[in-house]
Amino acid sequence: MMETDQEMPKFDILTHWGAISSEQLNKAKLDSRARGVSLERLLLTEKRIPKYLLLQALSKQYDCPYIEYDERLPIPPELLKKLDAAVLSKSLWMPVIRSEDGTVVIAANDPESRDIREECLQYLEAERYEFRVALEEDIRWFIQDFLHDEPGHLTGTERTDLAYWRTTMAQWRTRLACYRTELAEARSGLAYLRWGLGTIAIADALFKREGAGNSLNLYIYSAILVLGLVICSLGLPSYLRVRKSRMSPPQNQTIVKVTSATIRFLEAYHYQANRDDALKKNETMLARLSSLLADYCTILYPSSSSKIRTMYVHERNVLAAQRTVAACYRTIYSRARTGLAFIRTGFSFISIGIGLIIFFGRGLFTVIDIVLGLAGTLMIIDGGLWYLPVRKEQAEIPRSIAFK
Repeated sequence: MMETDQEMPKFDILTHWGAISSEQLNKAKLDSRARGVSLERLLLTEKRIPKYLLLQALSKQYDCPYIEYDERLPIPPELLKKLDAAVLSKSLWMPVIRSEDGTVVIAANDPESRDIREECLQYLEAERYEFRVALEEDIRWFIQDFLHDEPGHLTGTERTDLAYWRTTMAQWRTRLACYRTELAEARSGLAYLRWGLGTIAIADALFKREGAGNSLNLYIYSAILVLGLVICSLGLPSYLRVRKSRMSPPQNQTIVKVTSATIRFLEAYHYQANRDDALKKNETMLARLSSLLADYCTILYPSSSSKIRTMYVHERNVLAAQRTVAACYRTIYSRARTGLAFIRTGFSFISIGIGLIIFFGRGLFTVIDIVLGLAGTLMIIDGGLWYLPVRKEQAEIPRSIAFK
């Protein structure tokens, strides 16, 4: 008679599923006993058996659902008050969920163990118990994350929240980097415009000085003029695109406000000294944010290595917040550089237009000179609108990112 799944030794069902051969499984069992390493660990790390297959095998063997480690689980603090980490580590079980009807869900590596059930009655008060099978490693992670500190301070959940905020800041920094790339493209377009402008000015000067009496000169000068127009056409789309973007978000203050929103997590996870002094010291919002970051620190108490890992998470988040503020500064300074590029290009237009009129006088091509001057004036005005809002931010250097 063929034995059922429940009668099979642990993980033997994996051979029926084709995940591992019988020879390999038997060798893994021998290695496990000889080396003092759990069979689960060997199958995961050396035999490369997927975790979900091991969980399904355990679920099939014990005829109960399985559960995986998740540090985001909101384990109620009242379940943790009477627990003994040493007992849990030895028996490999951990309460993880409490449902509305009072049922406590327990993750156990051996849900059929009588000792575990007796310990649950001793350390837990619940109307009903529901057992779910879990891997040894997952249970140890639950114990380490939720029992190394006082109830209510769930470090696992805290690390997950901090990781979420780091991801949020990274996404915002990526958007700022994309925006700076667009501004750099616009400045490259302005360089093309200045290059084309210089070529057109040369052609204009040659036309006015030499005239068009010689047909060869006419072709050469016309070719130079056409070349200048082509070069200008290469840079004009980039300029017009970024010129249009100035009328829509992100505006200068929009960038600062979103940056402030992405680092608000510090208020919940970090101690901050001299908050009022930092707020009064600086005038601009971004400078105040930068100054506040220098006063953030993590409060640590002697505890296990898990707490040390959490400390590093805190510090990484503070450093990520500082990088976010620095990225905001780079972005608004990039806007300022773009505005200055507009102003430089505008002055080039005006200077060449006025110079051609004064040097050669009025003539057939005077209209081109006047158009150049008007275009330069508009670009100077536009550049000022880009640069002036950033000028106030430049007046204050935050001490958290300043070199000493």
